[in-house]
Amino acid sequence: MRLALAQINSVVGDLIGNAERILGRLDEAKEQSVDVVLFPELIVTGYPPEDLLLRPGFIRAAEGTLEEIARSCRGIAALIGTPYFDRDLYNACAVCAGGEVKAMIRKRFLPNYGVFDEDRYFAPGRDLVLLELGKTLIGPTICEDMWQPGPPATDLALAGAELLANISASPYHVGKEREREEMFVTRARDNSCFVAFCNAVGGQDELIFDGHSCVIDDEGSVLARAPGFEEALLVVDVDPKEVVGRRLRDIRRRAVARERETPPPVAVVHVGTERPPANGKRAGGAVVPFADELEQMRLALELGLHDYVDKNGFRDGVVVGVSGGIDSAVTAALAAEALGAERVHCVSMPSQYSSEGTRGDARRLAENLGSPFMELPIAEIVDAFQRALAEPFAGRDPDLTEENIQARARGVLLMALSNKFGWMLVATGNKSELSVGYATLYGDMAGGFALLKDVYKTDVFRLAHYLNERAGKELIPQSIIDRAPSAELRDNQLDEDSLPPYPELDKVLEEYVEHDRSLEELSEDGFDKEIVERAVAMIDRAEYKRRQAPPGVKLRPKAFGRDRRTPITNRWRG
Repeated sequence: MRLALAQINSVVGDLIGNAERILGRLDEAKEQSVDVVLFPELIVTGYPPEDLLLRPGFIRAAEGTLEEIARSCRGIAALIGTPYFDRDLYNACAVCAGGEVKAMIRKRFLPNYGVFDEDRYFAPGRDLVLLELGKTLIGPTICEDMWQPGPPATDLALAGAELLANISASPYHVGKEREREEMFVTRARDNSCFVAFCNAVGGQDELIFDGHSCVIDDEGSVLARAPGFEEALLVVDVDPKEVVGRRLRDIRRRAVARERETPPPVAVVHVGTERPPANGKRAGGAVVPFADELEQMRLALELGLHDYVDKNGFRDGVVVGVSGGIDSAVTAALAAEALGAERVHCVSMPSQYSSEGTRGDARRLAENLGSPFMELPIAEIVDAFQRALAEPFAGRDPDLTEENIQARARGVLLMALSNKFGWMLVATGNKSELSVGYATLYGDMAGGFALLKDVYKTDVFRLAHYLNERAGKELIPQSIIDRAPSAELRDNQLDEDSLPPYPELDKVLEEYVEHDRSLEELSEDGFDKEIVERAVAMIDRAEYKRRQAPPGVKLRPKAFGRDRRTPITNRWRG
């Protein structure tokens, strides 16, 4: 059997465009004499469609789009993710062949954790369906259905499925690609089945879908793997009948079957394709290796920014406030590669506290990237604010207020440029700063997208080194990397005047924010109690700021926003 996995970058709500992408891959698969092609979960609508699913007109339009796609499924079978209404709404896999929809498989397990909220929209499916394609039995599943160690995968395998086909929109975080593939390897071995996993790819608001679609044999060997973070059509020949011998030798399978009181009913749907004969060459696919962690972070960040800019129509590019600091430098460097250097407008806005070193580094960064550059000093703007506030501020010493005026003056300039020229403003703050509130509302937090929102400061430094190493030259001036972090809002200011050292802070943040460890647990584990108490107090106080932050790429298992929902008004400390 010749199998294809169509790893597609869809756009939520773009039913016409998504249909064109599906039909294009369908034609490619036909040209390669494919028997069955898998498309990602909810590919017709894009994933996640969120409250669009509450609109009857949207559901009807999706149904009409699927019917049009199905008419092109002649000589080939296709498994296509789509919403399906039948007295209730389901997350479904449409089985298309012979120019029509042959069956609808309904997702059974609806994730309602982390970034997922599927219980809000869908009813769970109940039926088990096997597809008979020639002499092969295929068990279709949808994303979360395969993350469960038991049914439906075990029921489908015990009913005779030789290939478990899983269509998914599985979001990325660092390490997810290996965790997910290891799970599929386990399912293949435990069920003595081939497994085909087709994932979405692309950016959708905060979420990144990394692709890495794969085919695994019944012994857990990866036969083929698509690249990550890019579209692909993975074609591979498999012979699921190879599982027969292993099943004859696998006594565990019989033991599991005996333990079931009543086998669940399974419907069998015949899917004939009458595909043209193959050219005689075996399609083996390729096992594209996983990239290392820093390269995956780079790819995810660049894909997230590119798709957010492209899918939201910012054709004129982006604007980045470059301070001569490392966060804005890494942001600009990633943006230049994601969008093209000419579409990244670098703006330096020095104040009386900006050193000659940072001013020069900001200009040198833009030159190294090949991006347009302008310098807009803010001293006169800040003076105007201070004159306007002189009377109400009389008799009060300068404090953070005056520092924040500088940040907000920069925000005003950047947003003015954004409005005038149609450039989307990319905020440059990192996860460490956002965690503890070391950022100014309506100042450096201003923007349409916060690229480094889920990147700790220590990882920003790692990325800076990596980007230079990868380029084989100094994209980011070394002086930026070597300089101690500073907001430069007052004389001789350093971040560590207000914060614990970043290597120590980031460890506390990871444990408290991502793993929900308590103050007591962190202290017992040897963390400095004073640093922990200080950091946790800052994190909890800053929730109101995070609610007003722009969206940004999710990179960690738990990111601010969808993943972590903490009340603003909250007196619990622990």
